[in-house]
Amino acid sequence: MTMNRPKIRFRPLDGILLLDKPAGMSSNAALQAARRLFRAEKGGHTGSLDPLATGLLPLCFGEATKLAGLLLGSDKAYEAGIVLGATTDTDDADGQPLRRRPVPALDRAGLEAALAPFTGVLQQRAPVYSALKQGGEPLYARARRGEAIEAPVRQVEVRAIELLDFAGDRLRIRVTCGTGTYIRSLARDLGEALGCGAHIASLRRLWVDPFREPRMHTLEELEALAEGAGEAALDACLLPLSAGLAGFPRIERDEAEAARFSLGQRLRGPWPAAEPAGVFTRGGRPLGLGSVEADGRLSPQRLFRPALEPGCGG
Repeated sequence: MTMNRPKIRFRPLDGILLLDKPAGMSSNAALQAARRLFRAEKGGHTGSLDPLATGLLPLCFGEATKLAGLLLGSDKAYEAGIVLGATTDTDDADGQPLRRRPVPALDRAGLEAALAPFTGVLQQRAPVYSALKQGGEPLYARARRGEAIEAPVRQVEVRAIELLDFAGDRLRIRVTCGTGTYIRSLARDLGEALGCGAHIASLRRLWVDPFREPRMHTLEELEALAEGAGEAALDACLLPLSAGLAGFPRIERDEAEAARFSLGQRLRGPWPAAEPAGVFTRGGRPLGLGSVEADGRLSPQRLFRPALEPGCGG
């Protein structure tokens, strides 16, 4: 006889969770697991991590989902383990092997010289197995059906690559990059530049702007809190909405103007041009995002409904 699980009663909940995603789980599966633990009515993430990858996956609950699209475009940093001499169909260790080639003799100077062309503004071909869409369908879905795919080439920016260590056919690098950069593509292209092929063996996201020194929480930690300490302890793991606005220009208004802004009315400035800007009351309550127009007036873009912000910091 199958036991029915008790139905989860979801609740309104606003905040940002800095999740340490485990390996072997999709970003959406991690989001849904966390959403069930917190009983959050609404949730979204700020950019997928590959199932193989671990590390920072900011999750937005409630009103914080209005920030998810903006955080998607933030700079990020990764630590990657690369295996030289072997390629796979997914450009990582989860894929099927394609080809093996001998690895040339390499030293630190040679590896750093090979990595140097992969910094700056690049034209990068996405992996065939990726969530990018063509014709309204993710590339990975077409790849799994065995269709011939021409993966798109996109402009990305890699701000820095640091060679951490290397031994034999393995190396470890730290990459700081802008939005849309595929570390799998970087490893693949490095392997081709060296003439031996390569793929990602491990990948960890270290930070996402504005969360440069994140206090991450694992699902196991959150499950233990939920069982042992209760919902209040879980809620204390959430960052307030204001934490997601830390990377944007800040504008503070008095309560009268804050009330007008919250009703969707533009405010007279002048303020320096900013798009977007985080708008707060003088007491520090976040009102939403605004854009300063050419005439200096502040125009509402995304407004937060008034709510208590759970969690720490601000």
